[in-house]
Amino acid sequence: MSDENKTGGQESEPRPANDTPPPTREAELEVELKKVKDQLLRAVADAENGRRRAERERDDVRRYGAVGLARDVLQISDNLRRALELVPAEARKASEVLDALMVGLEAAEREVLAAFEKNGIKKVMPLGERFDYNLHQAMFEAENTGKPPGTVVQVMQPGYVLHDRLLRPAMVGVAKGQPSDQPPVERVDERA
Repeated sequence: MSDENKTGGQESEPRPANDTPPPTREAELEVELKKVKDQLLRAVADAENGRRRAERERDDVRRYGAVGLARDVLQISDNLRRALELVPAEARKASEVLDALMVGLEAAEREVLAAFEKNGIKKVMPLGERFDYNLHQAMFEAENTGKPPGTVVQVMQPGYVLHDRLLRPAMVGVAKGQPSDQPPVERVDERA
């Protein structure tokens, strides 16, 4: 053997025909460039997905962040309505002080309802509508109402939605199905 082969010089042995030449530095750089480009595209896509997710979360907080406060204020609205319904019209006519108090309560209720409207809170008053388990909570079934089965015949407490989310279901009474006009079918015991 020559000194060149021992010291790592050029190869003197011929390569087989099916053997591919070792990759050149340029080919290695192209492979590395493709790899880095792929990683960069993935990182950009991840960053864009993160930005969209953060934007959705920010919008949700803006739209629904006050759900707890809204539910608490619903109780105030309910109590105002109960107070207004408690005092008969005759008592208001008999007492100027009571009438003035009721006028103030009515104004407060209007302001609360206007604030609800302004902030996307809508009242659900489903009287006469078809029962919807997404918005209503059935408290009882009423017979002989003359309404089709599943129709809301009484609203015990209104429900509320914030934009498209349910804050509180409406508590309702629902028409019960009417008994069939046909007599019941007799069962025949085939064992006899």
